[in-house]
Amino acid sequence: MTKKKILVIDDNEDFCEITKQYLHHTWRYKVLTAQNGPVGIDLARKHRPDVILLDIKMPVMDGGKVAEYLMEDLSTSNIPIIFLTGLVMAEEVKEGGGYIAGHPFIAKPFRIEELTERIESVAAASRAA
Repeated sequence: MTKKKILVIDDNEDFCEITKQYLHHTWRYKVLTAQNGPVGIDLARKHRPDVILLDIKMPVMDGGKVAEYLMEDLSTSNIPIIFLTGLVMAEEVKEGGGYIAGHPFIAKPFRIEELTERIESVAAASRAA
């Protein structure tokens, strides 16, 4: 089985490392991390991950702007993005249908099962498109 490549873009280094370790221990993912938008964009262009996990609120460049750059670039425009945010609570995610600008989002903190289910869902939808 080929591991899916996941790119985590979040300014919190500890969050990136913990998420990387959790996903790595499922044996289903290879995880790359970036602590800011510009580095994340470069990694996405270079490695073409299967899914990008993107924090919304970051210094240097917020997640919305990062998503814009990725969607405008033909080399990265087909990579599914899952927004991660501490700005809303899990109940608000459910009330809002779980999407921001057409991209799914997950409230922090989240359960690893919730994250892996969402990763598998968007990756399957991307392959089917």
